[in-house]
Amino acid sequence: MLIVVALGVRAWVASQNYFYWDDLILIGRGARFPLFSSELLLYDHDGHFMPAAFFVTGLVTRIAPYQWALPAALLILGQALASLALLRTLRLVLGWRLALLIPLVLYLFIPLTLPAFAWWSAALNALPLQIALAWVCGDAIQLVRTGRRRYAVSGTAVFVVSLLFFEKSVLVPFVALAFVILYLRTQAEEAPIRSAVNKAKALWIPSAVVLAVWIPVYLITVESPVTGNGRSMSAALLHHGTSLGTLPTLLGGPWQWERWIPGPAWADPPTFLVILAWAAVLAAVVLTVRSRQGAGWIWACAAAYFLASVVAMTATRTAEGTTYELAQTLRYFTDSATVFALAIALYFASPQRKPRVATVPIRSVAIAFSVLFIASSLFSTATFVNIWRESPTRDYLDNARVSLATITDAPLLDQPVSIWVLLPIAYPNNMASNLLAPLPDRPEFASSTPTLRVIDDTGRVVDAEVTFTRRIPEGTDPQCGTRVEQPTELPLDGPLTGWGWTVRLNYLASADGTIDVSLTTGDAVSVPVKQGLHSTFVQVVGSGTTVKVVPRTPGLSLCFAAGQVGAVVPVTK
Repeated sequence: MLIVVALGVRAWVASQNYFYWDDLILIGRGARFPLFSSELLLYDHDGHFMPAAFFVTGLVTRIAPYQWALPAALLILGQALASLALLRTLRLVLGWRLALLIPLVLYLFIPLTLPAFAWWSAALNALPLQIALAWVCGDAIQLVRTGRRRYAVSGTAVFVVSLLFFEKSVLVPFVALAFVILYLRTQAEEAPIRSAVNKAKALWIPSAVVLAVWIPVYLITVESPVTGNGRSMSAALLHHGTSLGTLPTLLGGPWQWERWIPGPAWADPPTFLVILAWAAVLAAVVLTVRSRQGAGWIWACAAAYFLASVVAMTATRTAEGTTYELAQTLRYFTDSATVFALAIALYFASPQRKPRVATVPIRSVAIAFSVLFIASSLFSTATFVNIWRESPTRDYLDNARVSLATITDAPLLDQPVSIWVLLPIAYPNNMASNLLAPLPDRPEFASSTPTLRVIDDTGRVVDAEVTFTRRIPEGTDPQCGTRVEQPTELPLDGPLTGWGWTVRLNYLASADGTIDVSLTTGDAVSVPVKQGLHSTFVQVVGSGTTVKVVPRTPGLSLCFAAGQVGAVVPVTK
């Protein structure tokens, strides 16, 4: 019942979402490259190696390009698998006891997992890792108990799949080993480390082989994501990730979220909740360590996993200009929710230090705290959804889908999409030719066009013009302007710095043909011309004081009138 209710809540969250930032990059690449190509599957996406995530996105894009229903359904399916995998392992540790509900409730409703679930591309990393952490720990316990090799096979298979979705899954076998060792300690095993290693070596050995193959492939494929900029920020990021990020979620916080569009949302808990969270966690650690044997080791291992996530974030995601709120986005620690739940299960499986003398109805207190936690978490979920759905991307893509379908007479010049959808730091993935590639009904994007149009910030196609940054003066021939029958340089009224420019050429052509256009320096662009009097708009990259024109069609003669070079802007009405 709890899982069904939690999935209902997550279904509501998913229904309020839409594609965001990296989603657009993954979908654009999924539309442009073959499904089984190395350009798609082995792409180094910001230091990530995730061929399975690219494959799934490419498949979804082919089935329903920029349609949210299918990704939303897959989010719910992934969350269901993660929840059931955790339930299986909790049952293996605790049996069908009421204590099982406490770690399960924590995992199902904790807001720590919200940001990664709501963001499609982040969920493609996070959910397979959560599934693997829970499932492989369960298989390791079953392998130790029964010795059946099928648990080694399934554990290795799940580990491999998760590794293809997210490189952080390299930690899965190490978490499983630590989990089994701690579990055997709760069962009074005399040599838990030796037993865990020997009894489950059928799982550890193939996992080691997988890592031995995977690590070189990762190092060859991906440029090192370590930035080296996080050392000076590490203490502050730890504070923001712990006090202002993760700890309040253990009480169902943060209650409040903040966002600067187009950036992601981050936790913004009130100060008293931060203080309350620290007090609650410290009190819980003291009480649990005093009440059960081995509790200190369990919490130390769970904390070590969380701190490893902080270190990984600090090493790979900090650069000049990084804000501390990065740690409060929570998506770098979302898998810690699974580890925390497994740690709580181990705690309840541990033997008590001395017989408990019940002075208060423990069950009633547990139920009360659980109800308060769920209520607090649901409130945080509602406030998160309220701020996360504030995004222009859906309207932008809806408008682009309709507007582009009406353009059939000329190609569009490529251009960055609205900064409210994708910032220039995502170049070249922020270019319209990449981001809008999945749309089936649209004009082609080209380096020249006879009709100048742009896509505005709303996603609509509008008429455009070229600014007069530099002019191409009228030629000296009164009947022709500047006659071009061989390579010719059209002078500008001033120099241009090295940049991407758009040239407007007004010409009279003797026949249909092709010309090459470039600036004084820079690569030439092949441009089709039509017989008669026309204009063409050409994108060039370079610098200099002239526009070079080279006819490529034998016998082609052209007359050029005055023109201009500048930037493309919408026509003001």
